[in-house]
Amino acid sequence: MTPVDPTYTWLGEELDLDAYLARIGFTGERTPTLATLRELVRAHTTTVPFENLEIILGRGVPLDLESLQDKMIRRRRGGYCYENVGLFAAALERFGFEFTAMSGRVTRGATNLRPATHALLRVQAADDDRIWLCDVGFGWGPLEPVELAPDRGEFSAGAWRFRLERQLDAVGGELWTLYQFGKDGWVDRHTFATTPQYRVDFAVGNHYVSTSDRSPFTMRPFVERFLPEVQHTLDGTTWTANYPDGSEEVRELEVAELPKVLAEVFDIDLDEADAAQLVRAEWPAAVKGS
Repeated sequence: MTPVDPTYTWLGEELDLDAYLARIGFTGERTPTLATLRELVRAHTTTVPFENLEIILGRGVPLDLESLQDKMIRRRRGGYCYENVGLFAAALERFGFEFTAMSGRVTRGATNLRPATHALLRVQAADDDRIWLCDVGFGWGPLEPVELAPDRGEFSAGAWRFRLERQLDAVGGELWTLYQFGKDGWVDRHTFATTPQYRVDFAVGNHYVSTSDRSPFTMRPFVERFLPEVQHTLDGTTWTANYPDGSEEVRELEVAELPKVLAEVFDIDLDEADAAQLVRAEWPAAVKGS
């Protein structure tokens, strides 16, 4: 039997599965079924926050599985899309799901071309023929897998409203757009193609996102916590609570408040040194359109 090239895998055999499942509070069946996939997506998206704080604190963002486990499981921190997807993909591999990774372009209503720096997963369960989008690294759900069907249209995931549309790209390939309902009505949040991506591809995007002065994640803290009834965003010193009906509550924080809000709202406890470093800087309020 020809050995599998590990660069094509997500290193699931190296995952401490018990620790990961305890971290997200999963207690279901460890089988590659659709019911299990739904439970895993819901548990991960509502437990592990989205955050870029390692970049802001002057450290890199390694994507090797040991680093992901140390940060997101043992230290109970969050991560952005590449980190969340890397950890979740390792778990899917251990469960026996068939899946490929994909890259997307985060638009949030923008008209200018954005780089493909968002990580997603295309998953199939053992007991279901359909193909499912799992978007565990966006910081705003969906709470459950979304069927990749051309006629999917508008749907709800819990109380949150989405719309999925398929078009063709410049060479006739599939190009999907996921829309989300919010304070400005329907807004396209990202587009993605179904071309398979691998860990090495995400390493390239991760380098840009974590180091480029054109990346919003190198400019200020950006943290998200998604729950069934509310989504919290910390953008610089602007804290916004977003609700499924499109309403929001906005509060401008003092820099000294950041560690307390991170702990109490976003479930991120910084140690004393990191908290002190974070409050020494002068972070801007939310930067619109970035």
